[in-house]
Amino acid sequence: MLSVGVLRAHLLAARLAGPVATLREKSLRSYRLFAAGDPRTTLGLEPERSWTQPELLRLMAARCGVSPDPGHTSGQDVIDPDRTIAALDAFAKRLKRAAVCREPILLGTGHPRWLHGFYAELAMALSAAGCPVLIPSHGRCVDIPTQIGVRQHNLWYVGGVGIVRLSHPSAPGSTPAAHTHSPLPVRVALDGAAARGGRLPELVVGDHGWICGAGQLGVEAIGLADSDDPAVFVAEAEGRASVVVPLDDAVRSDYYRPLTRYVLNRACLSQ
Repeated sequence: MLSVGVLRAHLLAARLAGPVATLREKSLRSYRLFAAGDPRTTLGLEPERSWTQPELLRLMAARCGVSPDPGHTSGQDVIDPDRTIAALDAFAKRLKRAAVCREPILLGTGHPRWLHGFYAELAMALSAAGCPVLIPSHGRCVDIPTQIGVRQHNLWYVGGVGIVRLSHPSAPGSTPAAHTHSPLPVRVALDGAAARGGRLPELVVGDHGWICGAGQLGVEAIGLADSDDPAVFVAEAEGRASVVVPLDDAVRSDYYRPLTRYVLNRACLSQ
């Protein structure tokens, strides 16, 4: 079993925590845009109240460990590895309860290049434990606003994990998985499950719009978020996300494998 000490060392060595690649300027800009209600940063969440940029900075300092100093405006952000580990423990505890109760689960990611493997291993372990891993609305079109206009995508499940691909009329599912922060994929998934009278998830596991979109619709959600993702931590603060793990969400995919092993061991889901 991966010890806490070894995991902490890995988080720092892989720059998943400690000084991370996320720039302080980018994080502060995200806080400013969220405070202004910019949908690029709200990720489908409609906050219960207005959040000012100073309030968001204090929240992110408490949840992630970023510097609370508003005068610190450049350089690398810092994520506290001990906060990451504590959140991973809570994340594992929630998955363990899901496995014991055999809850239906929906998994999805807007960062497929880096995080798909992390979620796919969880999906496999949860399925083996008897949890229905849901794939509602597979193949459905999702029109997602991008910097160059609205682009048509398809919701696709790979290894039980929802992703989106740019639509290709002659070969659906053949295009590379796309990076998106949109809440529309999880909305389409949940709408499809409800419309067909199928099972609705009791838990959504994911990131970005998957967490905020599910939480906004009243479905319990847990997942991962970076220091420039204030919406996800606001969702947690307002009770619409149960657990959010602070870490850099865009490092090499294999760097997340020790985290997967740690979570599965803590959740008693090791294969």
